[in-house]
Amino acid sequence: MPSAHPSSSSPTSTTSPSLAVIDLSRADDPAERDDFLRQLHAAARDTGFLYLTGHGITEAETARILELTRAFFALPEADRLAVSNLNSPHFRGYTRIGHELTGGASDWRDQLDVGAERPAPRVGPGDPAYLWLEGPNQWPASLPKLREAVLGWQERLAAVAHRLLRELLTAIGAPPDFFDAAFADRPHLHTKLIRYPGSAPSGADQGVGAHKDYGFLTLLLQDGVGGLQVVRDGGFVDIPPMPGAFVVNLGELLEIATEGYLVATDHRVVSPPGAVERYSVPFFYNPRLDAVVETVPGKYLESAPGVAHDASNPLHAEYGRNELKGWVRAHPAVARRWHPSLV
Repeated sequence: MPSAHPSSSSPTSTTSPSLAVIDLSRADDPAERDDFLRQLHAAARDTGFLYLTGHGITEAETARILELTRAFFALPEADRLAVSNLNSPHFRGYTRIGHELTGGASDWRDQLDVGAERPAPRVGPGDPAYLWLEGPNQWPASLPKLREAVLGWQERLAAVAHRLLRELLTAIGAPPDFFDAAFADRPHLHTKLIRYPGSAPSGADQGVGAHKDYGFLTLLLQDGVGGLQVVRDGGFVDIPPMPGAFVVNLGELLEIATEGYLVATDHRVVSPPGAVERYSVPFFYNPRLDAVVETVPGKYLESAPGVAHDASNPLHAEYGRNELKGWVRAHPAVARRWHPSLV
């Protein structure tokens, strides 16, 4: 889910060379490890985006999740609406086209939001409202294979993201296990199945508006259509799909945890032309909802510029407060139905 931190401008789009390609398998080779860490450091420091290869996720696995994503959106509308997120106090389920907001504007896409499969919580009057973000998912009865596939995919990518986070901390000279406790027990995992159904009737091209992710790490699987753009050198540049690679980006809380040393970067998706459809599966790797994000120790802090705080998008050290704020802004209809005191 995008953060509620929209880009303040609309830079011109251009075509760009690829991002740095980081082969995670090189971390296991003593002869290549130092160079791997150097390249990872540079990508995270300079752009906050990279292509990740050598991750161990097979071509068959990625083909399967994209196949099931297409199958979900091929279901009759009634089947998709039967799992509408309006049914869920946990913001889980299907969002119709145009019913998610980024920067206050409608995104021209529809999606299925899935988290870790957990029982509905008991939230008392004195408990933090973000506890509502845990709970059961909604699954379409007419596509029974989806549940096992998506939850399995989520666990696979969580392992990749955990490994990458530890290597990233090593790369900047920080303790690699610094965040282990925050993720160990109940990490807040989130997967989206997304369809961009071509151009909006209005002519607007906002597939998803410019934003920064507000968590830790995002791993994006995209099909071959393209449309992802990232801010670089004052303008938006295209980030084309690379077969076998995930696009990885850093979130705002990792930027905060490193006092601005690591970068969370604005990005968006431009709707594909005409009736062309685009499918993607982003995975968001974040800690326990009650985890408090502290500054990562290390010599790198001597070069950290600090974080420029945005009054319109206050970020909290307690992760769950940021997560809930994002959901309420992006899905106000769900919030009004289930949590009116938060709107």
